[in-house]
Amino acid sequence: MENGKDQKINCDMKTDLNLLLECLKYQMDHPASQKEALVTIYSVCQQNGAACEYFREIGGLIFVWNLAKSQVHSLVQEAALFTIGGLAENNVFCQQMLCTAELFKDLHTFLTNKDSSMNLKRMSVYVLLVLASNNNSGQTHVRESGCLDILLHLFRVIPSESQINLFDGKIDQYHLWSSVCSNLCVCVNNPQNEENQKACSLVFPYAKYWLQSSMKAEIIRPICSFIGLTVANNSRTQNFFISIGGLAVLDELLFKLMHGSLGNNANIKLAVVVTKTLDACIANNPAVGVHLPKYNIVPNLLKLLSYNILDSGERFSIILTLGHCTEVCEESQYTLIKNNGLPLMIQALTEMQDDELNKAATFVLQNCKQMTEKLSVKMNQHSFQEDERRILEVDWQNKERILEDYWNEAKQILYRIKGLENEQEENIRREILIDEDTPQEKFLQAMTQHHQTNSSKQPSDNGCRIGRLSLNSRNFSKTLQSCQYLCEQHKIILESETEYKRKLRRSIMANKNTSAYNNASFQSDAHSKNQTMKQIYSLQDQDLSENHPFEEENTETLSNSSTTTLKKRRIRKDFTSEEISYLLEGVRKMGHHWNSILWAYPFQKGRTNVDLAKKYCRLQKNGKSRNTQPL
Repeated sequence: MENGKDQKINCDMKTDLNLLLECLKYQMDHPASQKEALVTIYSVCQQNGAACEYFREIGGLIFVWNLAKSQVHSLVQEAALFTIGGLAENNVFCQQMLCTAELFKDLHTFLTNKDSSMNLKRMSVYVLLVLASNNNSGQTHVRESGCLDILLHLFRVIPSESQINLFDGKIDQYHLWSSVCSNLCVCVNNPQNEENQKACSLVFPYAKYWLQSSMKAEIIRPICSFIGLTVANNSRTQNFFISIGGLAVLDELLFKLMHGSLGNNANIKLAVVVTKTLDACIANNPAVGVHLPKYNIVPNLLKLLSYNILDSGERFSIILTLGHCTEVCEESQYTLIKNNGLPLMIQALTEMQDDELNKAATFVLQNCKQMTEKLSVKMNQHSFQEDERRILEVDWQNKERILEDYWNEAKQILYRIKGLENEQEENIRREILIDEDTPQEKFLQAMTQHHQTNSSKQPSDNGCRIGRLSLNSRNFSKTLQSCQYLCEQHKIILESETEYKRKLRRSIMANKNTSAYNNASFQSDAHSKNQTMKQIYSLQDQDLSENHPFEEENTETLSNSSTTTLKKRRIRKDFTSEEISYLLEGVRKMGHHWNSILWAYPFQKGRTNVDLAKKYCRLQKNGKSRNTQPL
């Protein structure tokens, strides 16, 4: 049922689009009706991407474009361009179909024609924006068709003609100029287009002047976005912007936004936008380092970072900019340390739960760590002048205790993390071995754990202490017996071990009685063997030269008798490849504790700790355990 319903909706959509296209064709003398039909087509295609594709397939896209360039009523032209932009924005196939040299020439005509209305120019810029967005081919057509030159011309002329501070009175001109800025941004970015970046950098002097002349967010935001994308990852445009005093203007603007009567929340947010532009101007360009000491960028950024209204993304942008400043300039590193920047970085590293922000803070700390090492070496070698050395000493004395506290806090956090990791590993190892431990090993583990617990208490607990004696399975019993003060847990351990030894003695006594009986039987069998041997020797003495047929038979009988009467030896069992793997892994984890290894892994029945030790020695001699060393 659902499939049928969906098919019905698709059919209704197709019917509507066909009717709207027919309305456009048969209403050529009614501009208002055509505009209404175009707006309806735009609305339908905005709600469903498949509608854009269907409208293109039935020839609607080409018809609307022909309608836009047929120089009919301007009202229809504006609506047609608006609809074309919406179709290209929502469907990549429509974008590719429109991306032709002929269409860009027509758009160039719309922009240069003096009779074109302001709205028609705005719609033309909108179509250029959609066609160049995320499209290298569209970026190339914008430049080769001359549309990029027209956009740069509008970027320069519109603010000058309207006296930029009076944009509020000419809102249509501002909207056109804002659309031009957005269009320039997509022409140079995503993908990055170096040729377009070079062309756009020619208007940097105008952008610099307007940043100096206006403090309005409506002016600063578009210009900062344009500058940031034009200089991004391009050392030539970065150096050109710096050469015309661009960094000085951004630094001054950052200061104005944060200080005085302008220091409100809106301006603080705007200062972050300026910070991102600063970062784009200096990132990945070592040549910028010589220019940074001329300005107060680092102190201003540290001041901006201290505001509590910033979110984690804005803090990340500021700290990343500090990282790029300190990466290329040693004086910026010293300035950051001098202005109490290290505690701010460590605070961001320890308090914020954002991975990207933590990476940025670590980046800054790493840069400053190198600077502190260089400062200490230079001071030891007296390479600074006396006045500079005295200033450094005073600064370090004032901040040494604060920095030391923060560094100690960071180290303590690291120690806690390592302690938790070691504790988790120890718990896992105990869970693996706990079921296989002998009673004696369990006593040793319990006593060692209890000792570790008591060793962290105050010296007033005079029970349980064994000094620096290393406990093992041989001396822990004697240590307990010789201790004058035992806690309840150790008393239970000692009593349990005594009971275990008592049962062990009983088992040994029972084995001795069985051995005595077996020894008597063995002596009787030995006597019979001696008698048989004497008979054989006497027969051999009678005639050594004759072969007696019963001699071999008697010898074989004697051999079988001795095999059955002697004590049975263990059947030899070769080590399998799995057992060798268990042995090597056990030595790597536990060292030469053969009993622990024997109990921890599923060796063959009858395997002993001596077997494991001998096998490991043979493996070492054969060179098979060369890479396996005990911990």
